[in-house]
Amino acid sequence: MAGAVDLSGLKARAEQRGSAQRGPAGGPPAGGAPQAPAGGDGAPVVEGAPPPAGAYVIDVTEDTFQTEVLERSMTVPVVVDLWADWCQPCKQLSPTLEKLANEGGGAWILAKVDVDANPRIAQMFQVQSIPTVYVVVAQQPVTSFSGVQPENELRGWIGQILDALRDRMPGIAEAEARAAAGGSEDGAEPAPEPDDPRFTAAEEALEQGDYDAAVAAYERILAEEPANTEAAAALAQVRFMSRAEQADPTAVSRADAAPDDVDAQKAAADAELAAGRVEAAFDRLVKTVQRTGGDDRDAAREHLVGLFELFAADDPRVTSARRALARALY
Repeated sequence: MAGAVDLSGLKARAEQRGSAQRGPAGGPPAGGAPQAPAGGDGAPVVEGAPPPAGAYVIDVTEDTFQTEVLERSMTVPVVVDLWADWCQPCKQLSPTLEKLANEGGGAWILAKVDVDANPRIAQMFQVQSIPTVYVVVAQQPVTSFSGVQPENELRGWIGQILDALRDRMPGIAEAEARAAAGGSEDGAEPAPEPDDPRFTAAEEALEQGDYDAAVAAYERILAEEPANTEAAAALAQVRFMSRAEQADPTAVSRADAAPDDVDAQKAAADAELAAGRVEAAFDRLVKTVQRTGGDDRDAAREHLVGLFELFAADDPRVTSARRALARALY
């Protein structure tokens, strides 16, 4: 969803407000010492340090959005719960999220936003209904859902997010290690699991921009372990990244002008997905399946299923598109 929801407005506003509060040379406000940003319990938040105890669930306002959401999201995922006091479903969902956040011990943070008191935040997230929940990672929203979800589904959803991000966000593993150490008899941190050299090779190829080598590395892992879900997800991501990097900026207009050109529709769907227009990409390929047959139909269907693999299986957009695909096929 990066690019689909723009949070820069609140960040810029917070920066302007902070600049106005500082002295003319960037020093502390007149008449006082420099103030550290406060955590959920009022304790200072130190960059790179674990959140203070009790700071796993925080109330966020427009004034604190940058510190409590954007900055924290650089080290661990921040789950933003958009709610209101009059919303009865919110009162069912929020306590479950709070429970899971406290159980997580800082591997992720729950940021609660009262949309009535903070309408700019709701506007930035393009909230249509509440409760709505977004996950912000590295200052970008990456996934969301609306409505009440059962605790077991929420637990699984959060687990998938942590699994997908653990290698890229050290704060997750550090929080999990602290939690494990706190529960051990000697208080010692558990020994880290050794890196899988197969994944290391794939990741190094990806860092160098060698998509072909990364694809080959993940394919070798899957040849040895067909059920390795981590490798399958990574392979889908790398293949999409490779296509998106080479995408024609006119792909959408060319596809609209040639509705029967399946390759053009596939390229346009990739372009729309890269731009954050997830539903548009799915809808394009579903309609292509509806109006084509034979090999063309199979190609459109396979491409759409491949795009589904870029998202969590229970993502509501994927669920809706799967139903639409089934109707188109049968």
